[in-house]
Amino acid sequence: MFYKIIYQNRRSKLVNKIQESGILLFLGNSEASCNYLSNQYQFRQDSTFLYFWGIDQSDLAAIIDLESGEEVLFGNDVDIDDIIWMGPQPLLKEKGAKVGVEKCEPFAKLEDYVKKAISQGRKVHFLPPYRNHNKILLNSLLGIGFDQMKSAASVPFIKGVVDLRLYKESCEIEELDAVADLGYDMHYAAMKGMRLGMLEQELVGVMEGICRAKGTMPSFPIILSQNGETLHNHSHNQIITEGRMLLIDAGAEANSHYASDFTRTLPCSGKFTQKQAEIYSIVAKANNLAIEMSAPGVIYRDVHLACYKVIAQGLIDLGLMRGNADEAVAAGAPALFMPHGLGHNIGLDVHDMEDLGENYVGYDETYVRSKQPGLGSLRMGKELKEGIVVSDEPGIYFIPALIEQWKADGTCKEFINFDKVKDYYNFGGIRLEDDILITADGCRLLGSKRLPIGVQEVENELIK
Repeated sequence: MFYKIIYQNRRSKLVNKIQESGILLFLGNSEASCNYLSNQYQFRQDSTFLYFWGIDQSDLAAIIDLESGEEVLFGNDVDIDDIIWMGPQPLLKEKGAKVGVEKCEPFAKLEDYVKKAISQGRKVHFLPPYRNHNKILLNSLLGIGFDQMKSAASVPFIKGVVDLRLYKESCEIEELDAVADLGYDMHYAAMKGMRLGMLEQELVGVMEGICRAKGTMPSFPIILSQNGETLHNHSHNQIITEGRMLLIDAGAEANSHYASDFTRTLPCSGKFTQKQAEIYSIVAKANNLAIEMSAPGVIYRDVHLACYKVIAQGLIDLGLMRGNADEAVAAGAPALFMPHGLGHNIGLDVHDMEDLGENYVGYDETYVRSKQPGLGSLRMGKELKEGIVVSDEPGIYFIPALIEQWKADGTCKEFINFDKVKDYYNFGGIRLEDDILITADGCRLLGSKRLPIGVQEVENELIK
């Protein structure tokens, strides 16, 4: 939790940004049962609620009156049964005071407050819900059908939140630097611990242990697999095998809930084969180019396309693609090998604010999402500005099913050497990801160091 003035200022700025009447309704998250009622998943508070209200506790809601400026926090104090299991807890008003909220009410009073506003013809602004508990609550409070909640969410509210959360304050950058270092620790442990003959799952356990020792949990389920061509592979049941590569995409979530997200691809035996090193070097070149290009005023879609050109030219040089690199990029041909976008925003969420809608976060009225394969998957495509944090994660993947589909359909056949590509069906995939902060005159990597990125750097670390 930050100083209360930070939360007060955030709420004040939000009200000033939303030129609307009515009330803003903030819903925190509730506990969620795992396999029976009292065995629950680890609690995770809603990130927007954390950003504006700072209280990491279940079953809370809050209201801001856009006309009067009144702020009300709704929640319940613990009873004796709670105390038996949890111990004494601070009162809600004590927690509210720490974030600058004077008026606190029992949770049951939320319905009275909302229904009164509705009876007065006032608009209730809410954000798109993603938890079923809050969908049910909104249905009860507002009578909105479950299939209508996303479209009925308040666009001014969404845009106001995005416009504040997108640009990181100095206190947030400190947290992001620290959790970047924790993410580095996870990856270094995997690099040092990887041995031929061990289960992938063992490395996942090591990484999760480091994360939980210094933070709350991984920022997303760890991706660690020798089948790197499967972009989000959460299966960890294979043996680390000579001649293969291990793709590790993982990050940490700090106690403050800020996130990191890094990817490295390692040769299982400690040294890349020539074929692996050739493809790896192309991806590393694209990654470094994105860092060189990223600065205020630069359009991240242009950075994505520049990385696509590096990938296209590199594959042309190896004979896997053909023709002119610029023309190949214009046709969308590199999407066969990199079907995802270059990066996404990072903050309190590892894919920051995507619950509010990717197009509100990564695009705007000037920069709209493309429908072209690959480019259409770019989550962050608009102008970079100081304070934005984005991932830089180019990759090259050989996905046999996708290659066969493109071949059958004749997609970009003038740019793809399908006969040569067939020799790579068992290659896997390579992704290299760093987290970058846009600064006043360029960008910098988050954290105090960088994970090894060059072929020789990686091999040197693995053989130590």
